[in-house]
Amino acid sequence: MAYEIPVTQARAELAELINRVVYGGERVVVTRHGKPLVALVSAADLERLEKGGAAVEEQVISSVSSLDSAVSAPGGRRRFGIAAEHRQQGEPGS
Repeated sequence: MAYEIPVTQARAELAELINRVVYGGERVVVTRHGKPLVALVSAADLERLEKGGAAVEEQVISSVSSLDSAVSAPGGRRRFGIAAEHRQQGEPGS
């Protein structure tokens, strides 16, 4: 769970917050009017998050790429306002 702190208080306590993140292993969420603005995380946490995000992104791309062309329901393109469709090279109309 992350520690939440208002932006006005975070300004006054920035050095302490950095120490809590780096040495205490905490994550700090800075808020404005109770809504999250930014998060302070250690460089190690950021690296893990970025690596994890890239792996998830690659997995999604792989999953989507492996799907066969789906046939939409009759009239579906008109009903949902789809104006274009993807065609691979060599298919009719490409």
